[in-house]
Amino acid sequence: MSTLLVPYYEHPSARPAEWDAIVAAAPRLYGVVLNPASGPGDRPDEAFAEVAARLKTAGVRVLGYADTDYGRRAATDVVRDLTRHRDWYGTDGAFLDQVPSGPEQFEHYQRLAVAAWGVGCGTLVLNHGTAPHPCYARIADVLVTFEGTWAAYRALPPQPRPGDSGVRLCHLVYGVPPGADPERLARERGAAVHCAVPGSGDHPWGTLPYTLHNPENAP
Repeated sequence: MSTLLVPYYEHPSARPAEWDAIVAAAPRLYGVVLNPASGPGDRPDEAFAEVAARLKTAGVRVLGYADTDYGRRAATDVVRDLTRHRDWYGTDGAFLDQVPSGPEQFEHYQRLAVAAWGVGCGTLVLNHGTAPHPCYARIADVLVTFEGTWAAYRALPPQPRPGDSGVRLCHLVYGVPPGADPERLARERGAAVHCAVPGSGDHPWGTLPYTLHNPENAP
């Protein structure tokens, strides 16, 4: 079952072995978030284009990262990012970051979703980081309903899926110690998709899940 959504924010030329491990794990991946420069950057990056092509050849969803700043960023800027991701890196989905959880801005995100579909995003992931209002399940394929530390995750109760939709819940966990079993906790807490990494601090997504470094530990 493809359960891992991997946001790995390191340059392929600086971390080639880690990107090789991600590509090798293709059968287990729900998708990979591509984030060359807090978005697509101002010009195409050949190294990211090459790794994106390898992922797509391996059958992996490639999701272009775009920051929405909790609805404060102009929709035209977000759509420009998604269009650049598509044109430069061949992405087939979008990972919208910093999405609010309340219903007040739902119409704004509904318009963003329509625009994302219009530029070829077949998969839409919304990163709320906490449980959002159920209305967001109407537009997303995946809702990130937790992003935080391992300590906080261990205290998280099971989360019901919003409404009767087919949306998947995703949990992004960092600061995971060796020997932990985040896969089991993800299942217990209702997440069909997850990523749990050892990194911490301001840049936890510069590390990979332990199972990608150690394939023998994979489920």
